[in-house]
Amino acid sequence: MQNATETIQSATGVAPASEETTSEEPRGTSNRSTTPASTEFQDYIGSNWADRVDVLPEPRAQAPFAAQRRERVSAAFVGKRVVVPAGSLKQRSNDTDYPFRAHSAFVHLTGWGADSEPDSVLVLEPAGSGHEATLYFRERADRSSNEFYANPAIGEFWIGPRPSLAQVAADLGIATAPIDSFQPTDADLTVEQDEELTTFLSELRLVKDSFEIEQIRLAVDATARGFSDVIADFPRITASERGERVVEGVFYTRARLDGNAVGYDTIAASGPHACILHWTRNDGPVVPGDLMLVDAGVEVDTLYTADITRTLPSSGRFTDVQRAVYEAVREAADAAFAIVRPGIVFRDVHAEAMKVIAKHTAAWGMLPGTAEESLEVTKQFHRRYMVHGTSHHLGLDVHDCAAARREMYHDGELKEGMVFTIEPGLYFQPDDLTVPEEFRGIGVRIEDDILVTATGAENLSAAIPRTADEVEDWIAGLNA
Repeated sequence: MQNATETIQSATGVAPASEETTSEEPRGTSNRSTTPASTEFQDYIGSNWADRVDVLPEPRAQAPFAAQRRERVSAAFVGKRVVVPAGSLKQRSNDTDYPFRAHSAFVHLTGWGADSEPDSVLVLEPAGSGHEATLYFRERADRSSNEFYANPAIGEFWIGPRPSLAQVAADLGIATAPIDSFQPTDADLTVEQDEELTTFLSELRLVKDSFEIEQIRLAVDATARGFSDVIADFPRITASERGERVVEGVFYTRARLDGNAVGYDTIAASGPHACILHWTRNDGPVVPGDLMLVDAGVEVDTLYTADITRTLPSSGRFTDVQRAVYEAVREAADAAFAIVRPGIVFRDVHAEAMKVIAKHTAAWGMLPGTAEESLEVTKQFHRRYMVHGTSHHLGLDVHDCAAARREMYHDGELKEGMVFTIEPGLYFQPDDLTVPEEFRGIGVRIEDDILVTATGAENLSAAIPRTADEVEDWIAGLNA
């Protein structure tokens, strides 16, 4: 069993105060360092810098919402010390790291988004009947420190300006302290280490507040622009041997312009690739006449993401069979959406879509019996053509609230403020002998982001064309 020091170091990547952290040689650089180590050089590079003036920002818009979330955590864990690490940089290769993305629970409770500092730790310290929140992180080094110029991982000469403790405290409305003053204890409840805390923080995100809903709307709007960018670039996409990569690149450009990045790896699947549910290799051509399934979402700077799928005829028009499959999927999506309201059970959304999927696959002669027989719990033959679920929660994670209990998620009641996807599909593998030949190699998914309202639901992505006719007009309009 790990002791408290080992636990916090494995969770955060941060050594406790008793260990020296700033003077370590950055990995993979010692054999190519050209920086002189002489005292004269260090004195020279560390002197004659203009004084820094800490301009304190106004609290960001999400600060009061994050404070309310912390209050709910405090009420649930009275007298317990709660520790929520942001996480550390993850190595991609040698001394190259993946872009840092803080743990979603940390983002949710601090309001620190794309600009959050690696290795930060939020601590809720018991105080009276509640808790006092402190955000620990590694503050920028003074210019006289060799960290400034010699450490490519955290030095400002390498990665740019970093915030001060005072700036972050003003920005987020949380007391701050140097990371080396954080001392873990054996009694700490640490996210991803303590199951009860991890579950609670996941379920805390099931119902979104007004700030979160607005951020998801912004992500959806940016994603809509990304889809239009892709369609407008159809001539270049279909002319490339790796047209799927062009799709991915065009959408990523929009994600970086209007947000932080993509919320997940874009699926750009043309032709039979659309039958592969998580096709992210994206190295195939986009052949005129085939369908192109694009599953993509922009993650905005607050780290909330959209998750939307549209299936597009690359030639601009659906064939009769493609249209039949597409409209069957849309019918399933519309049927699922029609029942969404507070009080129903989340799994019923999937069941409603499956009724339509079973009906059409039976009518096309693909099932060994009737649609009604297939819908029996012990049969489910129609699921051969749609093995995934119809819905998942959406927010800071594309599959949000993943640590929630089944009775709160799959078997839970819908509540006003929940946001989730509706995404039925049909996938007819090119070598599936149960499928009539004219259907083989066709994959269709339609995915929208849904907000539960007081009386029903709102399709947040409804402005992105959905019907077969609307999609054809969309493509024609952008390629006129």
